[in-house]
Amino acid sequence: MIDLGRQCLSIAAVIAALAVVASAQRGKPPHPGPPSSPPAAGAKRTVRAVPFSAGEVLTYDVSWASALTAGGATLSVKDQKPSYGSDAYYIVAEGRPTPLLSKLYDLYYKADTLLDIYSLLPQRASIYSEEGKRSRLKVTTFDQAARKAHYEVQTNTLVKKELAIPAYSQDGLAALYVLRAIALKPGDKFSMPICDAGESYTVQITVGGVETVKTGIGDVRAWKITPVVPGGKAGGATRLSLWLSDDPRRLPVRMQAQLAVGSFDLTLKSSNR
Repeated sequence: MIDLGRQCLSIAAVIAALAVVASAQRGKPPHPGPPSSPPAAGAKRTVRAVPFSAGEVLTYDVSWASALTAGGATLSVKDQKPSYGSDAYYIVAEGRPTPLLSKLYDLYYKADTLLDIYSLLPQRASIYSEEGKRSRLKVTTFDQAARKAHYEVQTNTLVKKELAIPAYSQDGLAALYVLRAIALKPGDKFSMPICDAGESYTVQITVGGVETVKTGIGDVRAWKITPVVPGGKAGGATRLSLWLSDDPRRLPVRMQAQLAVGSFDLTLKSSNR
């Protein structure tokens, strides 16, 4: 039962997998244009246009096998603040199982990222998880100019790893928000490097048509985006899909992952936008 609970209630794996859905752009960096070169002393930098801002909170129901409500999740833009010599959006994703299922297997998951407001590239990302009495913190610090990342895993011990990364690499959560700022059209095919959980890999994505998605805020017309993730990545998911609303808010209204134990769905329950 514990093993089944570990898989079924692993909202952490689902959100991490689904965040990776967002990681691409047509043969270019995953944002609305390449980052600018470092500005000259005293020069003014331009803040990238995005459809989100500090204070946005999105709440999701998490279901398993289209029947069981497994838990809930939130995506929040907590702040816009000075960070790493620049300014960044502080974005947080959190997930928990329902109170009933937490009695079988208790889990808490939090992912966060600092997304630079000028380059729309991540500065630092972390994943914190509690599974029963065990906790783990994974931290990735990006040096985008040097194309390097420093990765740490903190449990009872500390493990460190240095990674060479391609230009314009994103972490999964940052990429989800960056994708919201990109214009889409049916048939677009994207490829994009991801640095997540101590690994660097490339995701291929296809943009489908606009579909109607039933959500807690009503029926929403949304773009369906389907990625192909290298085997063994994305939390063990074999199929991933993301739906972004076809309106100026570009809300992630539904996310889906096919795992060994069945299909997990995150459906937007409420939004303060």
